[in-house]
Amino acid sequence: MASPGKALIGSQMSENTDSLLAALAAITDPSGDGDIVTRGRVIAPRLTGETVSLMLDVTGLPSATHEPLERQVRLAAAGIAGDREVQLALTADRTPRKIIAVGSGKGGVGKSTVAANLAVALARAGRKIGLVDADIYGPSQPTIMGMHEKPDAAGRQLLPVTAHGVRMLSIGQLVDRNKALAWRGPMASNALSQLIEADWGDTEYMIVDLPPGTGDVQLSLLQRWKPAGAVVVSTPQDLSLVDAARAIDLFRKMDVPILGLIENMAGYACPHCGEVSDPFGTGGVEAAAAQMGIHFLGRIPLVASIRSAGDAGTPTAATDGAEAALFEQLARNIMAQLN
Repeated sequence: MASPGKALIGSQMSENTDSLLAALAAITDPSGDGDIVTRGRVIAPRLTGETVSLMLDVTGLPSATHEPLERQVRLAAAGIAGDREVQLALTADRTPRKIIAVGSGKGGVGKSTVAANLAVALARAGRKIGLVDADIYGPSQPTIMGMHEKPDAAGRQLLPVTAHGVRMLSIGQLVDRNKALAWRGPMASNALSQLIEADWGDTEYMIVDLPPGTGDVQLSLLQRWKPAGAVVVSTPQDLSLVDAARAIDLFRKMDVPILGLIENMAGYACPHCGEVSDPFGTGGVEAAAAQMGIHFLGRIPLVASIRSAGDAGTPTAATDGAEAALFEQLARNIMAQLN
């Protein structure tokens, strides 16, 4: 379907706009694909006795390109305007973006590892994925994703960096990894705002790795940026399930749909004899999901390769093999629930 800009160029411009469009067609589109006229970014160009006016559609372009592009367009229009006033407005359709919160209610259950691998699996499936490490006090995504590079900024907006096909931001990329953050709740919530309100471009789905518990950061996310759904991670043991139930209760109170539960560290296969043992129990999460009327998304075994891959900065889902296939299936299950 033709873009709004292209449709207007064909139907609403008058004959005397040809020179204006010719001048604007000399400007390369910031996407690198053609010029701004053929890309349909020039909307409703008009020349009257007193003004030269048009709208410039910057949908999908990084915010850092807006001001330079506006300057180029104004300069080109001024060359045609003569004594007339140049009137230019920028417009952009806000990219529809769905937030998927990944929580657990407690630490140590592998929530961050699951969040990172789900993000990578979704990206490998062709989705445009963002990953926000909302664990302000204990950020781990830079290590799991192998990306400690400090992000740039355009004005007041951070520019996410890319790792394994996923755009990501973490407070761990902005502060010394060896120093504790002695921040009160409002400061942590403000940090989350900086991450969520970054320039995510055309990202479709944003995976938010929540911190343990049900505190300020969780409330800020749920109240201000209402996730499309939540995924809860737990080990099979009762202690983890008690905390997972608290996280579920918070999501429900805030009217956030629960997409499902994931059972992590479910079964350990001895690398020497192959015998499977269950150090954290087995089946507890699936049973709890059935009891609470929540979809059970699947289980992830306690496998050393998943841990070592995260420590090495190459999530399992970025590789090939049986464990990567597990995360691919979990990602498909989540998308099925979301849709």
